[in-house]
Amino acid sequence: MNIDHFLLDENDWVPNNPRLPVILYSGVAAEGGTLAETFESRFAEAGWQGIWRNGIFGYHHYHTTAHEVLGIAEGEARVVLGGPGGRQLEVKRGDCLVLPAGTGHCRISASNDFLVIGAYPEGQDPDLRKNDAGESGRRIISSLPLPKTDPLGTEGVTSLWRNG
Repeated sequence: MNIDHFLLDENDWVPNNPRLPVILYSGVAAEGGTLAETFESRFAEAGWQGIWRNGIFGYHHYHTTAHEVLGIAEGEARVVLGGPGGRQLEVKRGDCLVLPAGTGHCRISASNDFLVIGAYPEGQDPDLRKNDAGESGRRIISSLPLPKTDPLGTEGVTSLWRNG
C-alpha cells in the first residue's frame, strides 16, 4: 500500500483545511472477503463510525463537523478536491481518501459500478456545507479533534496529522 498526501489552500467559498493534508492510500487489498467488507471491517476496528455504502455526491460540498474517510471498493471515478477548479484526481478500486474537515469534494464522473465505503472518526457527525463556512465554521474546523486512530489501522493519519 502506498501513501501520498497534499495540502489544499482555501478556494473561494470552500475553506479546505489550513493545517491537515488530504491523505491518499492506494493499493488497499481485500482481506478474506470483498474490498467493501475489508474497508468496513478496518474502519470499524479503528473506531470510525457511521459507516455507509454509496458514492460521492456530484456537487461541491464539505463538512465542518467531521473528518471523513472514503474507501473506493469498486469501480473508478474522477473527483475534484478543494472546491470548484480544485485538484482533479482519478480514484479507483483499492484507493482510500482521508479528508480533513473543510475539504471540498465532488464527483465529476464515475463508472457504473462505482462504490464508496465512508465513515467518520468516533464522536464526529458530518454536516453538509455547500456555501461559505464563515468565521464560525472555520473555528469549528480548526478546533475539531484529530481522530484517535487511522481508519485503515496504519500510521498515515497518526504520523501525517499529528506530526505534519
